[in-house]
Amino acid sequence: MSSRGAAVITGAGSGIGRALAQLCASRGYDLVLYDINGEELETCAEEARRQGGRVSSRVLDVRDESAIAQAAEEVSQEHGSVALLFNNAGVALGGRFEDTTPEDYRWLMEINLFGVVNMTRSFLPLLRKHQPSARIVNISSIFGIIAPAGQTAYSAAKFGVRGFSEALRHELEDTSVGVTVVHPGGVATNIAKRAKLSPGITEAEHKEALKRAEKSLVMPPPRAAEIILDGAEAGKKRVLVGNDARFAALVQQLLPVGYWDVLKRNAGLRLPKREES
Repeated sequence: MSSRGAAVITGAGSGIGRALAQLCASRGYDLVLYDINGEELETCAEEARRQGGRVSSRVLDVRDESAIAQAAEEVSQEHGSVALLFNNAGVALGGRFEDTTPEDYRWLMEINLFGVVNMTRSFLPLLRKHQPSARIVNISSIFGIIAPAGQTAYSAAKFGVRGFSEALRHELEDTSVGVTVVHPGGVATNIAKRAKLSPGITEAEHKEALKRAEKSLVMPPPRAAEIILDGAEAGKKRVLVGNDARFAALVQQLLPVGYWDVLKRNAGLRLPKREES
């Protein structure tokens, strides 16, 4: 099978990123896989290698601009160009705004938003080289369309990914590089379990948050990956992943200011009340 070009995936060690790696391999793409967790990354790379095609992997922190620039140079030497760039790496931060620290807020922003910017800046020249076309696929979230209580940092970053993606698409509209922004709903990944907890969050609130996550994060990552890759290959500008994402986006479209009153009743997004001290 001849290669369809290189697919670059961040956060490839688990969840949606890992599922995207396996799916891209099965569809004939060469893979360039990045994750900050070396053990999970290598497991994913070995799985992909069994499907044939070229697979390279490297531990990478998407906050590190110099490391990303070096990684892009390595890809240029090995592949010459990039067909697909999946900016998928992301983290979560649990707790109300008043409970979060500036350091934790900055940590999340540097990964979820600036990680996307850093990767795009270094890999855009390689995407421009791919013919006849290439695509940037930025994984936002349904929380980049709606903004629930308790998600101020995450929503701010994911709204930022959405805005960055849309503005960049407009800048690139006369080029061979397209931009797809993806808004997954509840996908069964470990992001909630691995979330950094704000110092002010209580044990009861943490248990309640995990309980809600178990109920809402239900779509298998391989199905999410299929929806995302199908959308990217079709040149879609926006991809909503899951019925929950489509419902929330529709309510937001109909009630751009008042959507929260509907969703907190029907989607289980209301935060538990906290007793005033």
